Amino acid sequence: MNIAFIGLGNMGAPMAANLIKAGHSVTGFDTQATPAGVTMAASAAEAATGADVVITMLPNGAILRAVADQIIAAMKPGAVLCDCSTVDVDSAKAVAAQAEAAGLGALDAPVSGGTGGATNGTLTFMVGGSDAAFATVQPLFEIMGQKAVHCGAAGAGQSAKICNNMILGVTMIATCEAFALADKLGLDRQKMFDVVSTSSGYSWSMNAYCPAPGVGPQSPADNGYKPGFAAELMLKDLRLSQQAAESADADTPMGQLAAALYQQFVEAEDGKGMDFSAMLPRFEKRGRA
Repeated sequence: MNIAFIGLGNMGAPMAANLIKAGHSVTGFDTQATPAGVTMAASAAEAATGADVVITMLPNGAILRAVADQIIAAMKPGAVLCDCSTVDVDSAKAVAAQAEAAGLGALDAPVSGGTGGATNGTLTFMVGGSDAAFATVQPLFEIMGQKAVHCGAAGAGQSAKICNNMILGVTMIATCEAFALADKLGLDRQKMFDVVSTSSGYSWSMNAYCPAPGVGPQSPADNGYKPGFAAELMLKDLRLSQQAAESADADTPMGQLAAALYQQFVEAEDGKGMDFSAMLPRFEKRGRA
């Protein structure tokens, strides 16, 4: 299959590399990166010309819309535009409608699993779009990831992603708060983990990505909180969740508070460039206001 891959940064480059290893032809475009092994084009439109599937991995909805304007006219009829970025639902739906009006398939397929999942081919894809477009790209999802869930029509993939990450942001804050409280109550962190990880406080934030160094499986906490998933990316996703909540008239007070806390952490404290689990040392240093 001839594939174009637009956006070859920390996520896109290893995803493209896995497609190449599987025997697919990949033509890429990026304004900054030139990863080894990818045949680079001079423009996004040039990369998309003749491709069966065009995959995009871009920073935000505005850039996605701009790239879509460039590539949709260059894509051959019946090809599929598969956006793996995490963007706002409205942008995902608008780009899908634009692609379908041009006789193309369209999918919004944001991912979970971070750079490690991109490198190891263990991402989870949350996909919105038609059954036909999903069937076309599914073999590629199987190369780049361990699971692809067809969540519904256009925009459903982004909806699933932001709901998932709103839960993640809220539970990570609660986990960090609980460890900081346990410290001040004199409770050993390992004992805390042993109880919560097998009790009703169980969560992915506790069991798989524990924010306390030296406790549970290896996580960014054991590497000085260097990001597996940066705090500023969590802030981006929480903002998207609140934008969607406002659009849908949904009451999400915990999501709103989590967004405010991560905004303070990233923009007014020392959270930028740290893993999102570095909320724990933040809470360790704070008393009750």
